[in-house]
Amino acid sequence: MLDITAEDLLNAYINGIFPMAESDGTLYWYSPDPRAVIPIDTYRPSRSLRPVINKKVFEIRVNRDFEAVMRGCAAPRSGEDGTWISEEIIKAYTELHQIGYAHSVEAYREGHLVGGLYGVSISGAFFGESMFSIESNASKVAFHYLILILRQNGFKLLDTQFINDNVRRYGAIEIPRDAYLSLLRDALKVKNGDPGSLWSRFG
Repeated sequence: MLDITAEDLLNAYINGIFPMAESDGTLYWYSPDPRAVIPIDTYRPSRSLRPVINKKVFEIRVNRDFEAVMRGCAAPRSGEDGTWISEEIIKAYTELHQIGYAHSVEAYREGHLVGGLYGVSISGAFFGESMFSIESNASKVAFHYLILILRQNGFKLLDTQFINDNVRRYGAIEIPRDAYLSLLRDALKVKNGDPGSLWSRFG
């Protein structure tokens, strides 16, 4: 199999498709029906999270160490046998990051990366890929700041691919694939400037 490239990823995302790797490294492409999304306008932080945000327990940075966030997301988790984030995927998304289309929101405490998330940003769509946390609430605060960035810049779609308990806590819902593709087409019409400069303002 040929290596996946940044161009492959961009072409996939604009058509509602994304890759995942099996434990043996074999890469598969998905376009689930139904599709999970998080409505950007209706998200609200939980009551328990608000004091953590207000006290600025974590220092939030964007794109300071994208690959470290990916590797944090790829690390083994309790109760799971493997990860869908293979070395091939890390390489391809890091390439996508270098040309301004993949971004990380990172939570630091005392200078150490303790949580974060990453995803792909194209026009008015953000495709959330994964998040990790080695300190309580770190990834939740990173997600809160992701929402602020998306709202401030007129994003129309936050894709979270599959529904699960983790994304439900952020308000994720399932919609039919046809409805998702319609939202995606509208989001791709949004003009929000150069993708790299858009996110650099929040670093």
